[in-house]
This record gives sequence, C-alpha cells and structure tokens, in this order.
Amino acid sequence: MTLVADTPQVLSFELTEEQAEVQKAARDFAQSQLWEGIIERDNEQRFPAEQVKQMGKLGFMGMMVSPEYNGSGMDTVSYILAIEEISKVDASASVCMSVNNSLVCWALEKYGTEEQKEKYLKPLASGEKIGAFCLSEPEAGSDATSQRTTAEDKGDHYLLNGTKNWITNGKTASIYLVMAQTDVDKKHKGINCVIVERGMDGFVVGQKEDKMGIRGSDTHSLMFTDVKVPKENRLGSDGQGFNIAMATLNGGRIGIAAQAVGIAGGALELALKYSKERKTFGKEIHKHQAIAFKLADMATKVEAARLLCLKAAQIKDAGGDYSLSGAMAKLYASKIAMEVTSDAIQIHGGYGYVKEFHVERMLRDAKITEIYEGTSEIQKIVISRHILKD
Repeated sequence: MTLVADTPQVLSFELTEEQAEVQKAARDFAQSQLWEGIIERDNEQRFPAEQVKQMGKLGFMGMMVSPEYNGSGMDTVSYILAIEEISKVDASASVCMSVNNSLVCWALEKYGTEEQKEKYLKPLASGEKIGAFCLSEPEAGSDATSQRTTAEDKGDHYLLNGTKNWITNGKTASIYLVMAQTDVDKKHKGINCVIVERGMDGFVVGQKEDKMGIRGSDTHSLMFTDVKVPKENRLGSDGQGFNIAMATLNGGRIGIAAQAVGIAGGALELALKYSKERKTFGKEIHKHQAIAFKLADMATKVEAARLLCLKAAQIKDAGGDYSLSGAMAKLYASKIAMEVTSDAIQIHGGYGYVKEFHVERMLRDAKITEIYEGTSEIQKIVISRHILKD
C-alpha cells in the first residue's frame, strides 16, 4: 500500500548551492537582526516592523513568486529553510512572512488576473506592502464552510458585510483576501474570495488580540460594513472562493510546519548550549545520562519533523499532490514543537521558567502551530481520509 498515490517520490537529502545560501542568509539575518530586542517585543506585543521591512529587501516576503512580479523565484524548499531559521529566533516575524508568502502571494499568482498581479502581487512580493488572509470568523474556524460574512452581488461590485477573527497582519496589511458568502443556497460553492484594500469605506480594524504566544504578531478582528468591493477585485471565478482557500491552506501548512520545526530547533540549540555551560555535581549537565538522553530524543524529533517538511516541499516543487504530506508535516512538527520546547525548559530548570532564557517564550509560541491554518484535529481528518481511501 502506498500513502501518496501517483505522487513523485523526489526526496533528496542534499541542498543545492542556492538553497544552502538562502538558509545561511536567513540564519544570519535572524541572529543579527531579530535576536536583539525579541524579549521586549514579546512583552510589549510590538510588531517587528523594521525587521519585516528588511525581510522584504532581502527577498523573503515573496520567495516563491516569479521575478516577473517582483518575487525571488525560489522553490518551496528554499522557502521552508528560510522560515525555519527565522522561526528559531522570532516566530512572530516568521508568521508574517508565512502568511504573505504561502497564503496571499501564492493565491494571487495562482488565481489572479494580470491586472490583479500588477496591482497587488508586485508590491506584496517585494515587501513594499503586506497581505492578510481572511477566512476565520466567530462561527467559522475549523468549519470554513460556515461563512457568515457576505459579499452581495450588486452588478459591478460586491457589498461586503461581516466580521473576520484572528487575522494575522490584521492592522499592518494593506491588501486583504477575504472569503465571503455570495449565494447561501449553493453553500460552500457560493463562497467568493475578494481583494479588499485598507482604507475602503466601511472597513474597520478591531483591537489587537492579547495572545499567549507570537505576541509580536499583528492579530486583529476585522469588521466590514457595506464595503463596496469592485467586481474586478474578485479572485478566481464566481463561487471559487472556498476551493481557493483550501488549496491555499494546503501549501500554507508546509510553512507552518517549518515554523514549528524552527521553534523546536531554536529551543534545542539553546538547551544544548545551556547543557554545556551549567554544572551540577561537579560536571556539565550534558554529561549526566538523563540530560544526554533527553537531548538525543529532542534532536531526533526535530530531524524527523524537518524531513517531513522537506518531503512535502519537494513534492510541491515537483508538481505532485502535497495535501497528505503537508498535513502530516504540520501535525507532527507542531506536536514535537510543544514537546521539545517543554523539554528545553526542563533542561534549563528554574531558569527556563523566566523570560531571560527565551525557552519559555518558545513554548508559548509553539502552541499556536497546533491551532492555526488547520488544527491538529483537522490534519488528522485530512490524513485519515487519504489513508482510508479504497
């Protein structure tokens, strides 16, 4: 039995020269630009605006977009390597990058008209502007078919009304992809995706969410009251919105899986460093078998999750069906992110419980990877449907 029928098996364990350069560039940027001030940004829930601007200049905000539209033209493997390195330091910065790349830019390049790509994709891919993906609602989380936001067809425009919740880049974004119901009788086949610009009359950004983790991430509710959206701002064909959302999330899950690997990998690196500095009973704690074995388990989990991410990314790059591999990567990577960050705190002992040593923040950041862009329970539904097919 094969779990991924008709999918190219292309897994390679060696990075190309370009991929290795991207990985190094992302690591250098994260260590030199994101590390300083990370605790203060977390405490103050401050969006890393200057750092995100620099990410745009380095080409990290439109990595997979064609150079024709100001993108870097890179593959998915390069993208997840960059996400991982940035997530080792600042998951708030990496989720901004992930949403802009995986959800907004990808959807616009895949489904947008030439006019939409010129107007919206180019500034997003260059990092000049930031995008947001608006699917979740108070009554539509895991059940994305239950859209209460409406886009009433008025001939030459849609009249948009409703509320969106938990929107990453909610206030800093300039361009929003909004899922809304146009024809209730058609259920999910009546959902459209419309492009909304910040500043449109009737569009209001709500208060920033006070979150447990990724506190530097700009997360808001959005309210739409009789917002006139030109018909040319519909993405894809009439009624294609739900399919656009699901296809987009399939790829987005690979990015979130890489984020989870990065958070876990960052915690592991800190735990390894601390275990070589801290002494108990006359020797460094890594020389105690209990600590050495814990570190071995942590490293194995991170490597296994990383390989799942690489497999999903390589299948996507080869043009295969990556829905199963992406779900598996996100499910496992988010799980081990929680486990590894918890173990890192345990290795640090009491120091791990205070902000100065960073690992407590990493545990708080890790939790969201089990929730957004499809909860772990949703990933299990996706996986079980695949493996139980006749």
